[in-house]
Amino acid sequence: MNTADDIKKRMAELEILIRETKERLPAHSTKPPVMMDLLACEDEYDALRKKLADLKNG
Repeated sequence: MNTADDIKKRMAELEILIRETKERLPAHSTKPPVMMDLLACEDEYDALRKKLADLKNG
């Protein structure tokens, strides 16, 4: 995943996963595996956003 297009494509996939995972979250008693999935997707998304910014700047 070295090109900006690859990064943007993965970010779009992660946006969908994040949205779907948030929809699975119950109002009460959030299940740890679901929360872990959400956090992992958000972490990867943040890392890709930084990598994309680095590509644009340098």
